[in-house]
Amino acid sequence: MGDLLADVVHGGASLGFLDGLTAAAAADWWRARASAVERGALAVWAALDEASGRCLGTVSLAFNDWPNGRHRAEILKLMVHGSARGKGLARTLLATAERAAADAGITLLVLDTETGSPAEPLYRSAGWTTVGVIPDYAADPAGVPRPTTLFYKRPGVREPATLA
Repeated sequence: MGDLLADVVHGGASLGFLDGLTAAAAADWWRARASAVERGALAVWAALDEASGRCLGTVSLAFNDWPNGRHRAEILKLMVHGSARGKGLARTLLATAERAAADAGITLLVLDTETGSPAEPLYRSAGWTTVGVIPDYAADPAGVPRPTTLFYKRPGVREPATLA
């Protein structure tokens, strides 16, 4: 999973990391998530290549533990290795997390992505509603502040693509 994260960041994806991320540092970051997974605060799915065992994609679901927010969760770290893009893996991973959220009783999902990224059309076509854009929210891997688009989805409810 460290190789995957490093590949995606080196490819320019804004996932919270800057250029120079090594596979070893990325693997350490994933290992640090283990306690959240063990506590049930985070669920992580990985798509593996059957032949090589290599991780081709991941998606995470962070559950909210505030008493007034247990009905919502956040989609995090949806990523696909550069060699596996364009084959529907991101859509499959997203749908997997959405189903798991619905099965867990989650009625509201949220996520954010860099404005103008290849992920934006994916989320819109998967029924996510755009809430708005925050300028200069996060730096891209080169360290340049970029806008971020916020989305939400209510499992089982079809909404307009954008709020007015």
